[in-house]
Amino acid sequence: MKIAQIAPLTERCPPHLYGGTERIVSYLTSELVRQGHDVTLFASGDSDTPAELVACCDTALRFDPQVRDPLPYHIMMLDRVRQRAHEFDVLHFHVDLMHFPLIRDFASRTVTTLHGRQDLPDLAPFYRAFPEIPLVSISDAQRRPLPPVNWVDTIYHGLPRDLLPFTAEPEGGYLAFLGRIAPEKRPDRAIEIAARTGLPLKMAAKVDKADEAYWQSTIKPMVEQHPNVEFIGEISDHQKAGFLGNARALLFPIDWPEPFGLVMIEAMACGTPVIAFRNGSVPEVIDDGVSGVIVDDMAEAVEAVERIASFDRRRVRECFDRRFTVERMTRDYVALYRELSGAKTDAAWLTQQNGSALDLQVIA
Repeated sequence: MKIAQIAPLTERCPPHLYGGTERIVSYLTSELVRQGHDVTLFASGDSDTPAELVACCDTALRFDPQVRDPLPYHIMMLDRVRQRAHEFDVLHFHVDLMHFPLIRDFASRTVTTLHGRQDLPDLAPFYRAFPEIPLVSISDAQRRPLPPVNWVDTIYHGLPRDLLPFTAEPEGGYLAFLGRIAPEKRPDRAIEIAARTGLPLKMAAKVDKADEAYWQSTIKPMVEQHPNVEFIGEISDHQKAGFLGNARALLFPIDWPEPFGLVMIEAMACGTPVIAFRNGSVPEVIDDGVSGVIVDDMAEAVEAVERIASFDRRRVRECFDRRFTVERMTRDYVALYRELSGAKTDAAWLTQQNGSALDLQVIA
């Protein structure tokens, strides 16, 4: 199939550091190419991909000091997508909702994966205004706040099998926190769990400008007050292998309806069990008692730290291999692409371009 992938421009594909959506777009794009599809990636110009790259800005917008507002760059990208839309059998959008008015004429051969939270009050009337747009959720929990819309599938994220190696014998003995320093991620809970268990905590996390006040007023003082807590900052994929692989457990103490939680399956790939609070997608991602422990309060979280000492890390990795590989994710998306009512096949696209009815058998 001839497929367009449309990524956010905030980070490159794949990101050097933090960036869940662009990371998934990159893995999906590379695997589609490996499986023999003709893929065009609309993304930042510093992206690294085996697909045809359409550079819609020079570098990832987060790292361009001249950029103050990312919206104009995304609108310019979407105009380029619109101009080339006729070339593709399927167009797969990962940019939330700004493209909806532009794709109404060919919505039936598009897919939009929603990567963010959907419990915001302004979203329900918006989706009701565009009932024809096919939407993919990344967990069933992500769907719950919305009215009936055109959900076509739930497809869980996946990672390359060899991205993060399995670690049978972790050497660190510490608890890990990986993600963003943000109120909904509850890094304060992670610090409290470490304090109550007496274990070291390493925090590899990004501080967004929007969360700088929270870091300065709440989390930084807590880090400074606890000598067993080490703040590392953002880390790369290469650094994740050692960081997650050598941890006793990953703490995922969220306090919001997490749409997926990529870090959970990153830890699982390393064989590291996850201690996660029961919110959002957590019960769908974690096999309770096998790949991690799902808890409802701080007391249970502290008890879980003792429980995971007896976990079989090979079984944790098996959960990843069975459920969360990029091969499985890509197969799910390709099956969905072929089921779209307006999806063209390569043969149909060739017929359209040649302007003649070729004697070809079209196989869906």
